[in-house]
Amino acid sequence: MSTCATASRDLSEPLAGTAATARTWLLLEQPGPWGAKALTSSHLDPELGRALEKAAQGTGVRIALIRRPGRNADCHATARHRVYVGHTVPGRTWLRGAELDDPRQLLDLDFAALGAGDHGGFGTPHTGDPLVLVCTNGKRDRCCALLGRPLAAALTDSGTEGAWEITHLGGHRFSPTLLVLPYGYAYGRMDAPAVKEILDAARAGRVRTEGCRGNSAWERPGQAAELAVREATGEDAADALRVVATDRAVGTDGADGVGSANQAGGAGGAGGAGGEATHWAVTVAHVDGRRWRVTVAQEASLPPRPESCGAALGSPARMDVMAVRPLPESADGPTYEIPATVTSK
Repeated sequence: MSTCATASRDLSEPLAGTAATARTWLLLEQPGPWGAKALTSSHLDPELGRALEKAAQGTGVRIALIRRPGRNADCHATARHRVYVGHTVPGRTWLRGAELDDPRQLLDLDFAALGAGDHGGFGTPHTGDPLVLVCTNGKRDRCCALLGRPLAAALTDSGTEGAWEITHLGGHRFSPTLLVLPYGYAYGRMDAPAVKEILDAARAGRVRTEGCRGNSAWERPGQAAELAVREATGEDAADALRVVATDRAVGTDGADGVGSANQAGGAGGAGGAGGEATHWAVTVAHVDGRRWRVTVAQEASLPPRPESCGAALGSPARMDVMAVRPLPESADGPTYEIPATVTSK
């Protein structure tokens, strides 16, 4: 029987610009089984899960449950919960951890501040290996379990200390999918050797672009644009590039723009009205002052394919980079800047 991952791979569906969007990730350890909506269908108190979802809404914080790879006994008792919070905006990245006796303590966090990059002193800085979080929740999609769990187990067996299973990263059809923290880059169609290269790069503060879906800090056009600049320039330093503007382009050349990816319509739909492509003019800035204007066409994927196993055929949005143009130093517009008020250590 065909799966959504097989269909996506057979159609050579592009990975760039498909990562879940989150400036900050809040990861709560919860062993045992997970339901499709894990925050309210696991051994975590569902009332707490709903309260956390409400607290995070609109803040840029994405919450997920994690557990160590391997067999997870259906046991309600959990002595302590490991918690990680990571901010993924380049130039501000941080990853901190703590162990909590009661996860209700998370409701005391300032979620708006977390989303803005201020951890408020939560926990302590993570000093170990990068975290590699593999989506394994078969209740959301069977590809995540069939392809994700063996990868997570293989990473653990090989001695990868930062390997965890995670409830949901989006994009089941790109399984096995994973997220690497602290830098926030997501990957799809992974295998253990590729993950080893990704982690080796992350330890050195660098990004491997092969198989990369994008940085979760950006909206989807920005994810594709940043990766295109990396491919065009060979830049692999994780904190070197930032997306500083994402505007709806007036023309297909991306010369001028009105509106932004955060306005009505956003950057997650399948395209413009009537199936026409929406064009985005994305400005990517380098820490050294260089900038690029990247034109991204957002359109429906054809032919239709299942976005999840068992789902009706659909035409998910794809992000195609049409042009990457260096901007002159004299050009007006935003640059790579890091506000001094942001806590980044």
